[in-house]
Amino acid sequence: MATQTSTTSTSTSPSPNITTSSTDPYTAAREALDRDGFVILSATLFPSFDLPSLRAAATRLSTSARTGEWPYIRTLPKQFPPWPQDTSNGIWGVQHLLHPSNPEHDLFAKSYFDSELLKYVAALIESEEEDLTMELYNMLVRPERDFELRWHRDDIPASASADEELDRLNKPGYHAQWNLALYDDSSLVLVPGSHKRARTEEERCAEPYAKYLPGQITVQLKAGQVAFYNNNILHRGVYDCTKERMTLHGSIGTVKAGSERARNVLQHGVGEWAKEDDFGGLEEGMREQALRMRERLVELGRKSGDVGFFSKEE
Repeated sequence: MATQTSTTSTSTSPSPNITTSSTDPYTAAREALDRDGFVILSATLFPSFDLPSLRAAATRLSTSARTGEWPYIRTLPKQFPPWPQDTSNGIWGVQHLLHPSNPEHDLFAKSYFDSELLKYVAALIESEEEDLTMELYNMLVRPERDFELRWHRDDIPASASADEELDRLNKPGYHAQWNLALYDDSSLVLVPGSHKRARTEEERCAEPYAKYLPGQITVQLKAGQVAFYNNNILHRGVYDCTKERMTLHGSIGTVKAGSERARNVLQHGVGEWAKEDDFGGLEEGMREQALRMRERLVELGRKSGDVGFFSKEE
């Protein structure tokens, strides 16, 4: 169980945070996610994760992004899409790892469509594997200068009332979101349990970049560990420009979500190229699953049309 702290200090997450009597690892992971809002798993569980190869590929792609050769990026100082393509202030993310024009996309696809990962995703969102939908696969990288994200929930605006927050929090999430750390990563800060309640008055009145909130923890990931977390947990990112960071940031959904999930996914532009990728570099069984998941994403885009952007900044 994650520990809590005062408003003047922060703690680190246990690793892992699975504490259950269940002998089924998928049930245990789901119980931890439901309880704390996050769960940490070892990459040794996932047979298609090749950490050295992923590091090498991530290094090449992040170099291309920093030099402007790879156009799909998250640029400083903007938190939400759309992101300007001007790299003069630096970048903090690389988008669309599965894009067919990425020379490394087959390697990243093997980690995204890993059979064991899909089993955990299905268990975490209580879905059948045949209903899973391809969503996003991006990378969070070391910025050129220190950079922080504001406290937020991914698809609940800060202006939401307590009743509006609870209305959304009480609905199924219909997707799993995770960070796979290729290097040790201590960038994710969150408030355990906040995915099950509205913000307190102190949280609601806090500065957007408040250094501390009651009970917050810093999630400490060792290289190779995976953190699944509820995207509507109260969280932020704190990025240190002196520490190498290459963390694969993915999400997978389910057909149950329908249009409710469409904006958060399609605002990143994945629908513009997903149908072009045939995943020809994957082994046959994995490729068939990838194509089915891709088609569900394409269908989501077809039905949803222009969804716009969830959050805009000045």
